[in-house]
Amino acid sequence: MAAAKPENLSLVVHGPGDLRLENYPIPEPGPNGDRVAIEPGAPREIDEFCKIGRYNLSPTIFFCATPPDDGNLCRFYKHDANFCYKLPDNVTFEEGALIEPLSVGIHTCRRAGVTLGNKVFVCGAGPIGLVNLLVAKAMGAAQVVVTDLSASRLAKAKEAGADFVLQITNESPQEIASKVEGLLGGKPEVTIECTGAEAAIQAGIYATCPGGTLMLVGLGSEMVNVPLVHAAIREVDIKGVFRYCNTWPMAISMLASKSVNVKSLVTHRFPLEKALEAFETSKKGLGLKVMIKCDPNDQNP
Repeated sequence: MAAAKPENLSLVVHGPGDLRLENYPIPEPGPNGDRVAIEPGAPREIDEFCKIGRYNLSPTIFFCATPPDDGNLCRFYKHDANFCYKLPDNVTFEEGALIEPLSVGIHTCRRAGVTLGNKVFVCGAGPIGLVNLLVAKAMGAAQVVVTDLSASRLAKAKEAGADFVLQITNESPQEIASKVEGLLGGKPEVTIECTGAEAAIQAGIYATCPGGTLMLVGLGSEMVNVPLVHAAIREVDIKGVFRYCNTWPMAISMLASKSVNVKSLVTHRFPLEKALEAFETSKKGLGLKVMIKCDPNDQNP
């Protein structure tokens, strides 16, 4: 009897809300394999954005799970070797997978110019808010305050190293800004907005010190009302963030040196066979970071 062919179990999107587990052909890898973390965005061509090192802005970039490009929730996956980064022996596969969100924090804090002694205000205690907290502290921020609606997420932020947390109830943006200033003992030089909520963006503008920087990380409505003049007359720089670029080497170094601990961000783990359950868990807001483990031999943290 012929040996059964190995299966490349894959989670396939057929339409909105229609996810199915199917078997796909197994890609043929090249020789001499290593344990790697992949950067999901790989340029298709060397355009003007690639030439200046900002390939994340290339309009033709390949990016996993961004139509028309397939994602990589499957047993076997082939990727551009230039965007596969070897993992040190003391960095786990799970930590390697978390380089992707960690890279958002690195890219944001780089663009914000976070440096030694800064006061930083992070709006939102979800996974992206927390990686920005971790990176800001690693880059030398003296004090970081994190705001959110959820008490449980703020508890995670405190566990991750936030100096102060503030649960938002029905305060106005100006009141939030005043409370942030009170906690930090002054206005923050950097505000990192990770929710996309109009009120949070407004609070970020009011809170940031004159000459400071507001980073827009969270994506919300296309059109929002903001006190733009309040930013303009105080020279508050407003910068956007789109994915990341040139971050994987730094992220790997931070993990290998134990400068950041991302393990606590993962609250739920599911094997690939239970991927639909994983998405339902995330949809219901039951977890912070839900991990799908595609390798049947790597189900532990």
